Amino acid sequence: MKVLVIGATGGVGSRLVPMLVESGHEVHGLHRHPEQAKALQRQGATPHAGDLMEMQVADYRAAVRGMDAVVFSAGAGGAGEAQASRIDGDAPEVMVQAMQAEGVGRLVVVSVFPEAGRARQVSDTFEHYMACKKRADVAVARSGLDWVILRPGTLISEDGDGAVTAARVAPYGDVARGDVAAAIAAVLERPWLRWEAVELTDGDVPVGDALDTFRR
Repeated sequence: MKVLVIGATGGVGSRLVPMLVESGHEVHGLHRHPEQAKALQRQGATPHAGDLMEMQVADYRAAVRGMDAVVFSAGAGGAGEAQASRIDGDAPEVMVQAMQAEGVGRLVVVSVFPEAGRARQVSDTFEHYMACKKRADVAVARSGLDWVILRPGTLISEDGDGAVTAARVAPYGDVARGDVAAAIAAVLERPWLRWEAVELTDGDVPVGDALDTFRR
């Protein structure tokens, strides 16, 4: 499978890329900084330069052209409202348009758990970020593509142990970035898994088995 990873150099994407390469997929990774291209090449991926703050529909069309699947795991990471609007809200919407135009059907998006931050007082910037993520999820769900939205809990910078809780509705909790990457890889290996929003946290069920419970 020919897969484009948007967010390939982030905490989830940098773990996902070698997983997909090891599984025999042809992986392409979007990067912003020139030095990130070499890191992607070392992982066995083909680098593509692009800044989500600047990219337009034509740029996305060029990036997704010829792909079998697209993974969107990028995020503004609290950089500010302008960045959240562009990266967490606009970018997935424009990417959907590009995929529709290029006939690319398979999409996996890393979103956010609806309960994120609800146990504490949050800033207006965080609320704006959550609204952008919701806007993007709606666009993806209405797209007609073969989409899966992953909604991880609080991301922990660990590789994880390959065991998770995955459900349409799950209690809020932490999840290792490595386990999110493993879940994305497992989704791509399950073409029947589509049109689902999956809440994901740490758990005790192997990733593949947890996702197999979604088979209708």
